[in-house]
Amino acid sequence: MKQEKNVKGLDPYCAAVVQAMKEAGRPQAFEVPVEEARANYRALPIAMGGEEEVLASVEDRVIPSDAGDIPIRIYRADGENLPILVFYHGGGWVIGDLETHDKLCRAITRRTGCMTVAVDYRLAPEHRFPAAVDDSFCALNWVAENAAAIGGDPNRIAVGGDSAGGNLSAVMALMARDAGGPKLALQLLIYPATAAERNSPSHLAMPDAPVLSKETMDFFYSSYVGDQDEVAYDFRLAPMEAADHSGLAPAEILVAGFDPLRDEGIAYGEKVKSAGGQANVTNYGGMIHAFTQMAGALPVAHQAIDHCSSALRRAFGLTAP
Repeated sequence: MKQEKNVKGLDPYCAAVVQAMKEAGRPQAFEVPVEEARANYRALPIAMGGEEEVLASVEDRVIPSDAGDIPIRIYRADGENLPILVFYHGGGWVIGDLETHDKLCRAITRRTGCMTVAVDYRLAPEHRFPAAVDDSFCALNWVAENAAAIGGDPNRIAVGGDSAGGNLSAVMALMARDAGGPKLALQLLIYPATAAERNSPSHLAMPDAPVLSKETMDFFYSSYVGDQDEVAYDFRLAPMEAADHSGLAPAEILVAGFDPLRDEGIAYGEKVKSAGGQANVTNYGGMIHAFTQMAGALPVAHQAIDHCSSALRRAFGLTAP
């Protein structure tokens, strides 16, 4: 596993960000009403996301589902018959949306030279598990069926996302395999949540981690699952719990050294490899959770975004830009 930073200490830019958050008294998601937590999360990329990268086009639209319309945002680089990344945003299944990840999606799209379809799946606690899963799979199938109509290549589709979106991306790879399609070129998992129990060494060592404390994680999971105790080991909630991890799309997994989710991301890569699949895991050791959304403040975030784009280009069979 490649080490990007010394795991003994925070990257100095990251340390400055953490200190600024402390001084600003930024509340954690569980400390305020849900709508306020969502507004606070939207402010993060505005403050730290850097410049918007320019694309050929950006289009908002909705797609139908049995539960109602699902908003999506289609980002297009220059070109025709573009490979497609179906992107699922993070935010603990509770506070993310198309705006929180707009700059990240723009950057990945431009640097890859692809089309990105960002999915605004239903959020908890208004819509509990498995609503986000159902919307995510519906959107993936819609993209596969309508790829040519939106200017994409139905034979080159990947899924990807960060945190809760990484969780959903791993779940999509499992569901697509079990359903016999869509065939995926890659599952791009950025500090994904993969386990049913939050008891890995990184969880236990970092209960007060920046951005994602134990109390915040407990709030996200309880909001998402509610009183559905029977789903604790459902692979659609915890992809680590799938009975079989063979035959999956190759996995490119990024984790952060100061993120409680670090070890379950690493373990998921090992699970895929032990089942005979391909998985590459990179630990950005000096980083915290959500660092890829902070490219305006963290130089390493640009490296990670380039890393994601390079992995997608290889999976899509694209030449270097």
